[in-house]
Amino acid sequence: MVSFLFAGLLLAQDWKSATELPGVNFTGLSAAKKMEVLQILREFGCPCGCPMQLAQCRVEDPACSQSTTLATIAVDAAKAGKDIRKALAASPLVKAAGDRNRMLLDPIEISIAGSPAKGPANAKITIVEFSDFQCPYCIKAIGHLDAALKAFPKDVRLVYKHFPLDSHGQARMAAQASLAAEQQGKFWPMHDRLYAQSRQISRMNVLNWAKELGLDMPKFVAALDSPAVKSQVDRDVQEGDRIGVQGTPTIFLNGKKYQGALDPGVFLPVLTKELVGQ
Repeated sequence: MVSFLFAGLLLAQDWKSATELPGVNFTGLSAAKKMEVLQILREFGCPCGCPMQLAQCRVEDPACSQSTTLATIAVDAAKAGKDIRKALAASPLVKAAGDRNRMLLDPIEISIAGSPAKGPANAKITIVEFSDFQCPYCIKAIGHLDAALKAFPKDVRLVYKHFPLDSHGQARMAAQASLAAEQQGKFWPMHDRLYAQSRQISRMNVLNWAKELGLDMPKFVAALDSPAVKSQVDRDVQEGDRIGVQGTPTIFLNGKKYQGALDPGVFLPVLTKELVGQ
């Protein structure tokens, strides 16, 4: 038992004093520059999610690609006479790790022209939701987003964007059905029906639900299969891909990607803070 503890202690100390690191090529650096790089790698945390410093990660987890990449960035910066710490901080890996801990990311432009929406057009906050009619998490999101609209009836608007996932076989057809219903002013009733019956979505059921909603069926069927409606779904998907949507639901507040929970205890205070900041 004692020998294992001693070995573990020795390993823990190695990365603090090692002059070579697995997978790191220090060739071309002066002795002073090499020691500078090593010292920074001993101080700079690895962004992969582990609790280790970069030098420690190289020694104790040499398979980690992120510490390998960042160590290389540090060496290259030293060779170029650049600020090593700034070079590490500017790397996409470090920025992505920082973003994971932020509730709201930096705002980006999202095209919402022609997308279904509810809430005042002049609302101070526009919530954009990228969603999928067969996504169980999207179903849970409905109540939370409706609660936000009720809590801020004059200040919040919800815009719906389609992002049917390939793993959901009927999601794209459902998206087209909602847009076909929108042409007759019934997007939200069809939206609610599709989510309420998400496990029963099929073309036959969609046609039956359209009848129950009182839609003009020839017009609905024509729109359901029209190139225009299919293109509108495609545009939403392309927009989602462009701005980094990877799953559903994905929520943006005034263009800022929201990375927190949607339950009112978390989401409503974020909306309040956003309103106060305007």
